[in-house]
Amino acid sequence: MTLNDSSSILPGLPQGAEILIARPRSLGDIVLETPVIAALHEWRPDLRICVLVEPRFAEVLEGNSAVNELIFSREFIETARALRRRRFAVVYNQHGGPRSVLLTAFSDSPRRVGWKGFQFPFSYNVQVPDALEFYGKPVVHTVEHRISQLYATGLPRGPLPRAQVFPQAGAIESVQRSLRQKGIAPGVAYAVMQPGARSAAMRWPVAKFAEIARWLQKLHGIASVVNLGAGDEDLAPEVRREMRTCAVIPEPLSLRELIALAAGARFFVGNDSGPAHLAAAAGESCAVIFGPTNPVQWHPWQVEHRVIETGAEFRPVRGDKSVAVTEPRSIQSIDVEEVRRACAELLAAAPVASTSAPSGATSGGPKEEIGRNNIEGA
Repeated sequence: MTLNDSSSILPGLPQGAEILIARPRSLGDIVLETPVIAALHEWRPDLRICVLVEPRFAEVLEGNSAVNELIFSREFIETARALRRRRFAVVYNQHGGPRSVLLTAFSDSPRRVGWKGFQFPFSYNVQVPDALEFYGKPVVHTVEHRISQLYATGLPRGPLPRAQVFPQAGAIESVQRSLRQKGIAPGVAYAVMQPGARSAAMRWPVAKFAEIARWLQKLHGIASVVNLGAGDEDLAPEVRREMRTCAVIPEPLSLRELIALAAGARFFVGNDSGPAHLAAAAGESCAVIFGPTNPVQWHPWQVEHRVIETGAEFRPVRGDKSVAVTEPRSIQSIDVEEVRRACAELLAAAPVASTSAPSGATSGGPKEEIGRNNIEGA
């Protein structure tokens, strides 16, 4: 099927048709799926949008009215059979890893959409070109990369929504209770700090985060709350040693609680990571520190932000992936003053938020049960 032929797929679907978006993981990737889902829902609210996701990340989509159903990615055969029984009108593989590719192939959907050049191309009967062919430029933001599948199948191009998450009332109460016990009363401004990331090369030094925390408290009266996730065990002793006197360090939060924490914050400062995208989706301004990942592809989406980077130059590889070909300095060498300047600009640009009533709080959610999970720090 050619791209010209494929452009009639979405406009030609009958009322109430079910489509599947496969994006099983990870935190930041699923957050950045929400603008794609919102754009489709705004254009055709009659379609039933189902999302294939791993249970541990499902809370990202809790309360999202554009999502009709979550389908949990579990044991392979069980999941493949469940998808095949549904025979979705269209399956969009927004991941591209071997498991999601094979699930797409076994879904028996009449229209299986993926990116050209990815592995197991036989799984797709609609193949969408990469950014250079589709947009005429080699690198685009991850959200723009993702939505190219929907543009190719008939979604009209237009302004893209921002990412969104929806804090839940119970999680807001839990976070406020925890912060009160640590000395941060409702209404007191705080910043969320993220010293973790998926690799050491992506981590700004913990001691420098401590300097930022002391500066925020002394000059701006802003407390700091550190997020330590389930993937940050190796970093936790250093964080507690360096930051115990200048920041609140709660026990690892559930994903619901991390969403609530971010929604009530004054702003976010941290490494390029899933929680950075979560904070942006909660509407908070973000100062994000980048090492060997490309900020053009991964900067906070449609929210006030500042990027602090190493000056690396990148070569696009495939999809939303790039490789740093030159990196004049490491992330560890980024100076405290650079991050402090970025934070000061954000503080000057944004009104003071309150921890007492994060916007968008809701007790609703998708129709399947969603469990609590410790969130990874990257």
